[in-house]
Amino acid sequence: MILYTATLTHVRHRALYRRFTHRVRLWLVDLDDLPVSRLVSFRAADHLGAPDRPIRANLTAWLATRGIPAPGRVLMLAAPRSLGYVFNPLTVYWCEDAAGAPMCVVAEVHNTYGERHCYLLRPDERWQAAADKAFYVSPFLDVSGRYRMRLPSPDARLSLTIALRQDDEPAFTATLTGRRVGPATAARLLGYTFSLVPQRVRFLIQRHGVALWLRRLPVVPRAPHVPQEGVQ
Repeated sequence: MILYTATLTHVRHRALYRRFTHRVRLWLVDLDDLPVSRLVSFRAADHLGAPDRPIRANLTAWLATRGIPAPGRVLMLAAPRSLGYVFNPLTVYWCEDAAGAPMCVVAEVHNTYGERHCYLLRPDERWQAAADKAFYVSPFLDVSGRYRMRLPSPDARLSLTIALRQDDEPAFTATLTGRRVGPATAARLLGYTFSLVPQRVRFLIQRHGVALWLRRLPVVPRAPHVPQEGVQ
């Protein structure tokens, strides 16, 4: 379990240009060796699949429905549940085969309405992949367009990019850049827990949304999302 500190930047390009940045902390964990701690936890109910099965089993089952065999190893970058709360705008799973070679990447997107959607990606040698947008995230962007993602596996540095194009124009870009701090220690776990990272991230995202609404940006109606794995 490795801690990363990072800067998350959102840039809105269409209708109304707006940029906002805030700091986040995320943990990189091996799904076969999830930490056992009273301070933080990674629960299946907070991710895809059935809440009564391990995250690893749920991901493996979901990949099987798409013709992908069970990975030999899965690394997950996410925020854990702490003080009874969790909010993960983006969880990334890097899937490797038994020899350690990359198989695929799964980008699990969560919105502020308690819904989620997974994008299965087959990155090229530069860790780039594309996918059609299929999930309502921002109330100011409709469900159309195509994502271009660059999601390299973290090492000493963390550098992820998701860019959305709509009508052949840039619509939205999110970047996450940071550095590896080190393994979980009691001090780092305490610092993460009492800095209220998930609570603060959600508050800042919603404050950003209020600012856009006050500037009279049109709100796109949200249709109920049907979970692709069959369990929400």
